[in-house]
Amino acid sequence: MTTVLPVALPLIQAPMAGVSTPELAAAVSNAGALGSIAIGAATVDAARSMIERTRSLTDRPFNVNVFCHRTPTIDAEREANWLAGLAPLFARLGAEPPERLETIYQSFNDDPAMQALLCEQRPAVVSFHFGLPPQPVIEALKQCGITLLATATTLAEGRAIEAAGIDVIIAQGSEAGGHRGVFDPDQGDALLGVVPLVRLLAHHTSIPVIAAGGIMDGAGIDAMLAAGAHGVQLGTAFIACPESAASDTHRAWLGGAHSLETVVTPVISGRPARALVNGHTCEITSTDVPDYPRTYLAGKALAAAAIEAGDKTFDVCWAGQGAALSRALPATALVRQLCAESRRLGVTSKNSE
Repeated sequence: MTTVLPVALPLIQAPMAGVSTPELAAAVSNAGALGSIAIGAATVDAARSMIERTRSLTDRPFNVNVFCHRTPTIDAEREANWLAGLAPLFARLGAEPPERLETIYQSFNDDPAMQALLCEQRPAVVSFHFGLPPQPVIEALKQCGITLLATATTLAEGRAIEAAGIDVIIAQGSEAGGHRGVFDPDQGDALLGVVPLVRLLAHHTSIPVIAAGGIMDGAGIDAMLAAGAHGVQLGTAFIACPESAASDTHRAWLGGAHSLETVVTPVISGRPARALVNGHTCEITSTDVPDYPRTYLAGKALAAAAIEAGDKTFDVCWAGQGAALSRALPATALVRQLCAESRRLGVTSKNSE
């Protein structure tokens, strides 16, 4: 095992909500890396099923990821204005926007039942995105023997993670696909690239750092390890695996010209996230965005209305800046290919045994 993670390879398959599956996580873990499932948008019962399904497919460690976003503020006027602004897009698709926005899933910080589930199930690894849970929850998970990871996008966030007693920092560079892990979006996003972020965290914190963002192949892995990372996390690289739940459109766009252009936008979900350019990113121009995940209700509804109308341009396809380097390989084959391409991945693992 590595000294950083309870697996042979210092390689994590990112926990992409809506894309990662127990089958993907198990295949990655069975290949010697750390597979991940994402339960941030799931109910407690669904989360339990996902954990149990993953355990039925592998006896190796895997990561369970949760969302620690702040409790959304309900601003009726702002939300009504948002829906009114989307009405012409829905009308063009022969549909109507939702009557109101709703909080479609809870933050882990507000969900004691989900906290209890993780203490009961005791997965080998739990990771936090969008911030940190209350300190008593962190201590409870640590007492269960769970290795804890948390996402940082700045040095200040990394220092907060270290001070909370978390074991490993996930250094999410601006190149990364999906939701930015910023603790407080209202304070802005520094959009640090993964290399300067890794260097800052490696220099100014004393816990291991895992690099994430735009890493798609062995050369990218080696660059991150040379920059001071103890390991790497890849997300977009695993989307095209047959074990993922990615849509046909997502897979097609990764394999074509769409993969060359991504953008960070809050208009789909209410939080900044990097996606392949689509109808949302091109046609929604308002900047007065309601809170996450309430905005996401409308974003999902618009995508569903477009699909019903035979229009794929509003499909939401999260992806990082390295999307054009995507390869459609089974997860086990991809892990083996990454190891074969890297000059440092196997060395790092052996040196840590």
